[in-house]
Amino acid sequence: MTVRETGKRIVTALVCVMVLVCLVPTTVFADSGPKPSVSITLENMDGRVCYGTLLSRTESTGPAHAWDGSEESIQDYGDDHSVWQAMADYKDPDGFYFLQQYWRCDENRGFTWSYYPPKTFKILLYYPDTGAFVSSGVLERYAFDSYYTANLADGAMTVRRSFNYTAQIVGLAGRMVITILIELGIALLFSFREKKLLRLILLVNVVTQLALNAALFAINYAEGPWAMVILYVPLELAVIIVEAAVYCLAFRRATERKIAAGKIILYALAANVASFVLGWVISRFVPFLF
Repeated sequence: MTVRETGKRIVTALVCVMVLVCLVPTTVFADSGPKPSVSITLENMDGRVCYGTLLSRTESTGPAHAWDGSEESIQDYGDDHSVWQAMADYKDPDGFYFLQQYWRCDENRGFTWSYYPPKTFKILLYYPDTGAFVSSGVLERYAFDSYYTANLADGAMTVRRSFNYTAQIVGLAGRMVITILIELGIALLFSFREKKLLRLILLVNVVTQLALNAALFAINYAEGPWAMVILYVPLELAVIIVEAAVYCLAFRRATERKIAAGKIILYALAANVASFVLGWVISRFVPFLF
């Protein structure tokens, strides 16, 4: 069996696995899929019972809405009607609305509004033992999943954005290492063993993976994981085309032997399909990298 035939069989097998991965059955609901979220972490709490909410600039967001004073408009006041009533009676100086969603936050030191949170909001904390409120300034959802940390030292509230960029960088580094190792392994299967060829593959993958992951991060950051999933395939196809073109131009300069363009293109396709399939498998075991 020739190397070309072997390569074709590898690509065929990997494409079949990729299709099966994409066809893994999932339950679909009319309102399924990730929604924007706002997560608040509270620092320097004093141990008192505390409830938190996000006041909204608009009177509704998703199913949540402000109370209009009628019995029919009461949405959900949880186990303690007095907490709901206190928040419903709160008058924000800037006219922001309580949308009848609140969480006890002293136990977990924070809360998350994970289903249609307001876009422009304030953090409001309520202490039922004293009837005191503490409010933040005006904040915005800055990403699909927005994270804020509120410091409550000295009874005041100072807020900062706290998106975990370190975790993103660690994940990017891990994904790049995995991808490069896989694509170098496929190169050896295609008999691309010269050091110059392997260094070229390494360099090209560092550039393309940085570009691909930066694009996917930007899409996920702004629009969420479903947008990222939808755009992943065309972006991956673009990477295959770029890598195949660069390899076709550069391989012949990096080695004295003649390598057919078809074999080079086949390698670019096989390497990227393999990194997709094996990356998906690895993500089942180390999800924090993905």
